Amino acid sequence: MASVTVRGSALCTASLLNFAFVFISGADFVRFISFRAIYHNITGETTLCQDSVPWSEALQDSSVLWSLVVDLGLLALFTTQHSLLAWSPVKQALQSVLGALNRTAYCFTTALTLQILMRYWQPVTSAPCLWSVRHAPWNIWFPLLCFTLHFLCWTIICSILMIFDCPELLGVKQVYYECLGLGDPLSQKSPGAQRFLSHLRHPVCLELGVVLWLLPCLSLDRLLLAGTLSTYLAFAHSLDTQDLAYMCAHFNSKMQILTEPQRGSADTSERDNGNHTEK
Repeated sequence: MASVTVRGSALCTASLLNFAFVFISGADFVRFISFRAIYHNITGETTLCQDSVPWSEALQDSSVLWSLVVDLGLLALFTTQHSLLAWSPVKQALQSVLGALNRTAYCFTTALTLQILMRYWQPVTSAPCLWSVRHAPWNIWFPLLCFTLHFLCWTIICSILMIFDCPELLGVKQVYYECLGLGDPLSQKSPGAQRFLSHLRHPVCLELGVVLWLLPCLSLDRLLLAGTLSTYLAFAHSLDTQDLAYMCAHFNSKMQILTEPQRGSADTSERDNGNHTEK
C-alpha cells in the first residue's frame, strides 16, 4: 500500500512539474513568436533588417547564410521531435515503457525543443525585409492592429485548448486516471471522438497562421519560421468527411443542450398561460 502511494505521489509530482514547465514554455513561445516582433515596431526599435542592402548581396553574406542554416536546423529538431514521438510505433513503444507518463514525456520534450529553438534562434538582421510598414500614420496604427489581432488569436487558442481538455493534452489527466485505477482517459471516449482526435493533431491552425504571418515587418528568418511551421501544420492532420460528420453531430448535440433549458422554460410559460386562461 505504501509503495502504491509513493508511486502515485511520484507520478503526480512529475506531471505537475511538467505542467508548470510547459506553461512557462508556452508563455515564452507567445512572447517569442508574437509580441516581441511587434514590440520593435511599436517602440520604433525596428532593427530587424537592412533595406539598404540589395538581395543579391545579402544572400551571399556568410552571416546571413549561417543564421538561416542554424534556424533551419532548430526547426528540423522541433518538427522531428514533434512528429517522431507522435508516430504510432514510437508512441506504442514509449507507452509500454512510460505508461501514464507517456503524454507527459511528449509534452516535456516538445517544450524542451521549443526552449532550445527560442534560445538559439538567429535573427537575420543583415538582409532586407520582405515587407515593412514604416510610413506614418500606419507605422503606429498597423502594429497596434497586429497586437490586437494577435491578442485575440491567442485568446481563441487558449479557449480551444480548454475545450479540448487541456489537462488531458498535457498529460495530467492520464496520471490522475492512473492513480484512481480508471485506465486511459482516451479509452473512455467514443470511437468517433478517438478517430477525430487522432486525425486532428493541431486544432488551432488558422489562429497560428494569423500569428505567424500578420506582422508589421517580415524578416528573412521570420519567413523561414512562418513558412516551415505553416507547412507542418498543413500536413500534420488528415481530417476527412467522416470526421466532419462527427464534428457537425457533436456541435448539434451541444446546441441542443444549450437550447433545451430555454425550451423548457417556454413550455412552462405556455402551460401557465393556458391554466390562467381556463380559470
